[in-house]
Amino acid sequence: MLNILIVSSSRYPIKRKQIKETIQKVLNTLKVTGFIEVEISIVGDRKMTQLHQKYMHEEGTTDVLSFPLHDNYIFTKAKQKNESGFVDPDGILRLGSIVISYPVAQKQANEHNITTNEEVARLVEHGMLHLLGIHHE
Repeated sequence: MLNILIVSSSRYPIKRKQIKETIQKVLNTLKVTGFIEVEISIVGDRKMTQLHQKYMHEEGTTDVLSFPLHDNYIFTKAKQKNESGFVDPDGILRLGSIVISYPVAQKQANEHNITTNEEVARLVEHGMLHLLGIHHE
């Protein structure tokens, strides 16, 4: 079972179904199963700038931030043992939160000649990989 909490202002027209399908695709590809929870927040640049400064100690806005609830080491070790990893006592795998700046997603969508919803889905996928301990250089 997959439980996704999507928090977004009505001024940011997102396709919730596309977000859920993107998350499910990532989980299926990485063979992550079980009772899973993840939170997605779609915010404006002011909020993203605050979060970026507070948690990354960097000025300005950014497209996506991920806040995993667990140490990536635990997930890596669990995957080596073919286990789900991070399962809380109630049996739920709580991955964490992904925060996406809608204005930055709009700008990047224009640059890539895709829709804003496609860019949001791309950022959700990127954020999910970070929640699961897969990082880029």
